[in-house]
Amino acid sequence: MARHHYRCPLRWADMDAFGHVNNVVFLRYLEEARIDFMFRLAPGEGSDSFTGGSVVARHEIDYKLPLVHRHEPVLIESWVTRIGAASLTIRYEVKDEATEDRPETVYVRAETVVVPYNLAEGRPRRITDEERSFLEEYLDEPAPRPKDKAKASEGRLAA
Repeated sequence: MARHHYRCPLRWADMDAFGHVNNVVFLRYLEEARIDFMFRLAPGEGSDSFTGGSVVARHEIDYKLPLVHRHEPVLIESWVTRIGAASLTIRYEVKDEATEDRPETVYVRAETVVVPYNLAEGRPRRITDEERSFLEEYLDEPAPRPKDKAKASEGRLAA
């Protein structure tokens, strides 16, 4: 399974009054990584590909650590966790990779549900076979979230 890597520069204007990257700015970072993944790498041209349009149906973001401005870009790693008939889910980690001097640092874990969209007709559309083939290269299981573990254990107790 492949992962998409996008190096996102931090801008001075991304910081808020508390001296760290503002929570809303992370949505822009995720958008930049998603656009690079779906529009630059995905196959096809025109209305029958992601370049023809897609809309965000849902975002979920877990903020782990504050990120402060520096000149080194942050890494956004993304992969696909679900491919449906007319939607897909992309999972992200915004982080610094581990080096000899420091462990990996994850600032944000996030997820976005994306719906392919036919701009000319003004409505959602199905994922094409070509798009599905591309997305399957990046398909992996979602990382478990704390609330998912709690629901799973509740289900075991009820059974």
